[in-house]
Amino acid sequence: MLKTLLKLAWPIVLARSAQSVIGFSDALMSASLGQSSLAAVTTGGLNFFAMVIFPMGLAYILQSFAAQWKGKGDLAAARRYGHYGLILSALFLLLGFAAPFGVDSFLSLFPYEANVRDPMRAYLVIRFTSLGAVVATEVLGNWFGGLGNTRLQMIAGLVAMVFNVVLNYMLIGGHWGAPALGVAGAAWASSIATWCGVSVLLWAFVARKMTGKIEGPLNLRLSEFLRMLRFGVPHGFNWFLEFTAFWIFITVVIAKLGTTVLAAFMVVMQINSVSFMPAFGMSSAGAILAGQAIGEGKKNDVPRVLKSTLMITCLWQGSIGLIYFLLPGPLISMFAPTGTEAAEMLRVGGTMLALSACWQLCDAVVISLSEILRAAGDTTWCLWARVVLAWFMFMPAAYYLVSVRQQGYVAAMLCLMGYLTLLAIVFVWRFRSGAWRKIDLTGAHEPAL
Repeated sequence: MLKTLLKLAWPIVLARSAQSVIGFSDALMSASLGQSSLAAVTTGGLNFFAMVIFPMGLAYILQSFAAQWKGKGDLAAARRYGHYGLILSALFLLLGFAAPFGVDSFLSLFPYEANVRDPMRAYLVIRFTSLGAVVATEVLGNWFGGLGNTRLQMIAGLVAMVFNVVLNYMLIGGHWGAPALGVAGAAWASSIATWCGVSVLLWAFVARKMTGKIEGPLNLRLSEFLRMLRFGVPHGFNWFLEFTAFWIFITVVIAKLGTTVLAAFMVVMQINSVSFMPAFGMSSAGAILAGQAIGEGKKNDVPRVLKSTLMITCLWQGSIGLIYFLLPGPLISMFAPTGTEAAEMLRVGGTMLALSACWQLCDAVVISLSEILRAAGDTTWCLWARVVLAWFMFMPAAYYLVSVRQQGYVAAMLCLMGYLTLLAIVFVWRFRSGAWRKIDLTGAHEPAL
């Protein structure tokens, strides 16, 4: 089991790590522009992610459907779900062209300083040109992964990463004859890189790299598209509502503590992606194996898949957390601007990064369990668990301690730690309850109408 999991997981880990390198590169190469530009790029990237996280979460359900249909041996059904995902991507492509008209109204809702808000506006307008590509990347990457081919997602991720790093170097500072576009250059680099990455997956899908032997008409069915939405929408809202709570926490609670604290917090989140993304990739591989086992009618194999997944994710995040705790200063110093801003950035960011080490094991448990439950189709319960804990416990506690009691950024980090601990506890309870065993994701066992 462990060998199979690792074989399936390493390409996903590389793909997700490539995503973290993209964000890392954006922040690192923007740091020389000054603290305001760094905050505009990192927070702008977070805001863009807030806009795409719902369709990304919705798209992730394609992996569950593909894995279970693969387990049942029905590649024709799996092929149809790939096309449903592309229909979804096309809808968000159109939305991406309309979204820039609402950027000014959106940014006016939050207390950004003018030297952060103005470049952030330019950043977001450009990034929305890649909305459809982001969704299509998740759709096709997860669809191929559910069928057992995780290397295509890796190749697409690496292509996007290389283009992003090269274009960042060219466009942010103006090298190799390119104009120095600053914050806008970081946005163009990410958008172009995303389209380059998804082109790999689109080519493979058109070439039928996983379903080439399936002939005949597609026979797309509205009922199946709606079934995808039935399980995918709760998962999309799951990601969106939790992330929205986190995003409001940053833009309302953290932003009020000043640009230095905001920039330091965003750098800490970028560094934390180094531990999170590989663990998330490993958990996605575990979800593929769990989905295929469920499709084959072997639900008793799922706990063994979870055990192997947890062992690796906890070992990884625990080890990285130890580095965060022991060496926060050198890690933060890579992002610290020059001049008088550097000392305060190092002090605040170093404390935040050391505190983030304390939640790594809980985060590993949450990631592993949430992916396994999603593979089984247990998306609605997970949605409500995150909503209750994020919106009715984490957010009120953070606002009270930081904004009302003025306890500062240390209290904010402790609130994050408490939230992840509670989430780990309730996810363990849900899996042990066995409720996921009763869910029929594909509808294969439902009576025909």
